[in-house]
Amino acid sequence: MYIHIGGDVSLPADKILGIFDIEKTSVNKDVNDYLMKLQKQGKIYYVSYDMPKSFIVPDDSVYISNESVFTLKRRFAENEIRL
Repeated sequence: MYIHIGGDVSLPADKILGIFDIEKTSVNKDVNDYLMKLQKQGKIYYVSYDMPKSFIVPDDSVYISNESVFTLKRRFAENEIRL
């Protein structure tokens, strides 16, 4: 199953390692260092030009989404129920 994360992007549910609130976690130095490292490697993908609210970590990349963590977690939970 796939989870729609915003824009026209969907990711396989079993590949998602974490869903994080960008406002709450970006103040952490380690998170900022991790995101900067991936940015330099070209592994950050923006799913929308709207205000970013969350980031999703599948494997060794990051997707920046305009969807809230609450919305994405709900979609993830709905996906698990269908399995």
